[in-house]
Amino acid sequence: MATTRLDAEFYRNMSIIAEDEALTKKLMKYLRKLVASKQEDATLMTREDFLAKLERAEQQVARGEGMKMLPNEDLTSFLKRNGYDI
Repeated sequence: MATTRLDAEFYRNMSIIAEDEALTKKLMKYLRKLVASKQEDATLMTREDFLAKLERAEQQVARGEGMKMLPNEDLTSFLKRNGYDI
């Protein structure tokens, strides 16, 4: 389909949906899912990257550069002590 035909069909359908609140809510729910599927997750990494990161962490611990939790310290206190704003 030509872009102009797609645009015309899109706007014609949107005008129909815009008149119905229930349909608008369904469309917004679907659009959120569609946009989320399009955006890449910055936290995703390959298996190789993950294993390399673990290897670097193990080397840091072996050199004594790691951070340790104090006895009876909870995770929130540990993170705050190490400069993370929670």
